[in-house]
Parts: sequence; C-alpha cells; structure tokens
Amino acid sequence: MTKLPILAGIGMAVLLAGGLALWSGESDPAVAQTSSGETPEQEALRARAAIQNDPVAPSVAPQGHDVTVVVFADYQCPFCRKLHPALEALLDQDPKVKLVYRDWPVFGPASEEAARAAIAATWQGRHAEFNDALMTMTGRVSSQSIRTAADRAGVDWARLQADLAAHADEIDGALRRNAQYAAMLGIQGTPALLVGPYLIPGAIDEAGLREAISLARSDPEGTSAQ
Repeated sequence: MTKLPILAGIGMAVLLAGGLALWSGESDPAVAQTSSGETPEQEALRARAAIQNDPVAPSVAPQGHDVTVVVFADYQCPFCRKLHPALEALLDQDPKVKLVYRDWPVFGPASEEAARAAIAATWQGRHAEFNDALMTMTGRVSSQSIRTAADRAGVDWARLQADLAAHADEIDGALRRNAQYAAMLGIQGTPALLVGPYLIPGAIDEAGLREAISLARSDPEGTSAQ
C-alpha cells in the first residue's frame, strides 16, 4: 500500500488533546481534563465529532454514510482547486461518504469574502453549485469574480446579500470554529483533510484519497497507525 501522509490513532488523540484548551475555553489542557472528567482520548473523540458535525458548515451527508471527510480549504488556494475534482468524483461515485466543508480563508480578505458567500448560499440550497463555480474559476478571487461565480451557479444574489446580513453571526462563528479546529489539528495551510480519524495535512490525488477512505472504513479508530 502506498504510504500516505497521515497521522492517526493515539497520535491523533494526543494532537487533539493538546489543542483542547482552545476548544474547551480552558487555558490548560490538564484543567480541561479535570473539569470534564474525561481522558485525553475521550476528549479527542469528542473534538473529532465536533469537527465532523457543525450546524453551519456546509456538508453533503447521504443517509447511511460510513466515512466522514472534512476538508479545510481556501478558494484562492491552487492546491485546493486541484483537489476539488477528486472530491467531486468521490461524492459522485461513493454514496457512503459524508463531506464537510470547513472554509479556512488564509489567503486574505478576498478569500474571506468568498468563504462567507459560499456559506451563506446554504440558506438557499445552492452551496454545492456555488462551491463548484468558485473552485473552478481561474485567476485571483475578487468581488467581481465571486459575483460571476454566483451567477454561474444560479445563486439568487439579492437573497445571498440578505442571508449574509441575517446570518452574519452564524457565519462568523463557523469561520472562528474552522480556524480553531485547524489550530487544534496543527494544520499549517490548505488544503488539509480529516478522513475518519486520519489527518492528511496537504494535497492528495484521487487515488490517495480513495486509499484513505478505504483505510478509514477498515480501521475507523486509526489503530493501524499506532
């Protein structure tokens, strides 16, 4: 089997536990452990569940899915754009994969504008189309290119602006959580994926992604990497 750049099992648990102070609001992970009564491994599992499930982060969640893939991405990141077709193929061909989009706009204000717009599109049921249009655009992201992508995706622009205003606090909260989770996982840049318990801190091709999915299915707790 091709070796993948993956951290998992107890390595993942320790990685997450080290960042739980951010998630729990405590300044010391040991204090967080004492206050919750959970072991670091239990808290790591709880943190992973939080990363995989969010009321605001856009997702594709087929009924009966058995693997969750979380992708941290920026619409201006060239490697995220290269990864996009592999994710689209995965959704088309594997009906048991849940995909969670964690927008992490690290490339500046235009990236943040695009991320906010993409999240806001969920309230009119057009995130998938808008995400595809944003990821397949060429050149740098700008206010005009975001509007062009929205038109391509069939997004109602007036409603999008209304949803951006009405749900501003929810969108702000989602972006804060995304940045927090990226820090917890020790991610240095985009893209990064969490495939079940396995962290892939960088770009991966379609074959590698499918290998990671297969590994997550056969070893959902990441024990083979211990």
